[in-house]
Amino acid sequence: GCELTASTKSYTFQVDEEDDSDHILALSVVCLTDGAKDECNVVEVVGRNHENQEIAVPVANLKLSCQPLLNLDNFKLQPPVTFRLAAGSGPVHLAGWHRIVHREDASFEDDDLSEED
Repeated sequence: GCELTASTKSYTFQVDEEDDSDHILALSVVCLTDGAKDECNVVEVVGRNHENQEIAVPVANLKLSCQPLLNLDNFKLQPPVTFRLAAGSGPVHLAGWHRIVHREDASFEDDDLSEED
């Protein structure tokens, strides 16, 4: 997890480029924590699209009086990814999980598929 505040507006999760594994980052919960003001706190995810262009997508708009917590149901992302507090002063806590799949461990068996006429 990480915490975004007025003084720490972004956090980047990245993996070693030379790592021969697949990485999945899943965002589970975004919530306001102690000390948050009753203001809109917008959290964006900044990543790259298939053309390697940077894109920013808002994933949460939290306000203490009406929506202090958002369950993102393990929203899966491909690292590197940056979480940015685009509006508000937080503190906003982000929680999730990181899965590493080693390519040499992943075995794919070919199924014997036959076409039926």
